[in-house]
Amino acid sequence: MSADDIATQQIHILYTDHHGWLYGWLRRKLGNACHAADLAQDTFMRVLTRQQPLYLDEPRAYLSAIARGLVVDHWRRRELELAWLEILAVLPEAEEPSPETRLIFLETLIEIDRLLDSLKPQVRTAFLLAQLDGLTCPQIAEHLSVSLSTVERYIAKALRDCYALRFEP
Repeated sequence: MSADDIATQQIHILYTDHHGWLYGWLRRKLGNACHAADLAQDTFMRVLTRQQPLYLDEPRAYLSAIARGLVVDHWRRRELELAWLEILAVLPEAEEPSPETRLIFLETLIEIDRLLDSLKPQVRTAFLLAQLDGLTCPQIAEHLSVSLSTVERYIAKALRDCYALRFEP
């Protein structure tokens, strides 16, 4: 039996033995059967697309760790979506974007959130102070109690990551 066959068999066993449990766990966490089914599916998709071999002494701990991250992503996306809908609700009807534009904006907000979350806290704070609050590098350095060169490195790092995201295929 090849390594691929063994991996496929392991995943099949993992799925048949634990999918029902994972679905129930997610349903209790989310309070929604459809979202639970989606996230259970996404969890197993992550298992299928992993690069390393599957060695599981504690399969439920492994699956719940993956699912927990997906639940956090789900709630963050939902918060962004609700904030976006609140903004849309106050727009005059003539200025409302099309459904396609709404989706593009929402997906963009989610990507920005994902990018900001991937930054180290100090880098994210410096970047947001510069971009949203309009503070200068010396002001940010004083605010964060770090050197000017450190703030410049932080902002450069955040900008590099933004540009890298922009040009990903």
